[in-house]
Amino acid sequence: MPHLLLALLSLFSFAALLEAQWKLRENVYVIESEWNDKTPAKRVELTCNTSDEALPVYWKKDTAWKGTGKTLIAEVKEFPDAGNYTCLTANTHEIISYEFFLITKIDSHGQMIRSILKSFKEPNQTFLKCEAKNYSGIFICSWMTENQSPDVKFTIRSLKGSQGDVTCSSPVARTDESVTEYTAQCQKENYCPFAEEHQPIEMFLEVIDEVEYENYTTSFFIRDIVKPDPPQCQYVATNGTVTWTYPRTWSTPKSYFPLTFRVKVESTKEHKSQVYDADEQSFQIPMSGPKDKISVQARDRYYNSSWSEWSSLCR
Repeated sequence: MPHLLLALLSLFSFAALLEAQWKLRENVYVIESEWNDKTPAKRVELTCNTSDEALPVYWKKDTAWKGTGKTLIAEVKEFPDAGNYTCLTANTHEIISYEFFLITKIDSHGQMIRSILKSFKEPNQTFLKCEAKNYSGIFICSWMTENQSPDVKFTIRSLKGSQGDVTCSSPVARTDESVTEYTAQCQKENYCPFAEEHQPIEMFLEVIDEVEYENYTTSFFIRDIVKPDPPQCQYVATNGTVTWTYPRTWSTPKSYFPLTFRVKVESTKEHKSQVYDADEQSFQIPMSGPKDKISVQARDRYYNSSWSEWSSLCR
């Protein structure tokens, strides 16, 4: 009976070790750490990758000595506990194998605490935003950080499935005051703009800041994230008419991908604005002062996706 109890305890201990980590990629593991003072550290078992049981080895965490023997139990709770654990030979100090541990913060319900990225106000306080200028299957995904860290790394990809392959470029950073925005251009292969979408695209962003790990997801149909570029407009003073052309980046033919428009007239004298709807590419303004500001925006006529930004002033 004592032997059975010992075996069960060993089995439960082994299960706890397995639950403490999950593999991100070869030799890299993520530790889920409950982020409070009361929860104990996760115990993680490391095994030196050598078939010679008699070979004397020791372990280092970064540059600090951690122990001897083929197996090491590491306790990981906070960021200083994470990093690179290396197994070396005792005689020649040659590296045999290593395991790198990242930490993701979780709450008491097991949900990931995300703090590296800054959310966009629109749409709906999202962290990962994707937009398309047209129905070509090309879209831009964006995310933000409040501080540009030289050690932060991003990987963006689509989740596996029958949705078709999506390829993305390397992220490009643009810093504006205290916020850094990253963008990556992605394209869904073999996308047909004339066919109805049946399965959403699911994008997955991994963020690693030194030893901290977070991930973010978003799911969408191309039709839901379409946001045209603004039209190009001009004002004809003789008859008070505004005319405009379709954005150059919009899908063709226009007969299959028509846009609808809004014309905004901002009165500089009365400090108010009036917006008019239009389906054609011109609009005669009923009343307009000589210094009124006029601009135009566009949206897919048949699908309730996003309006474009307002155009440059038409006059």
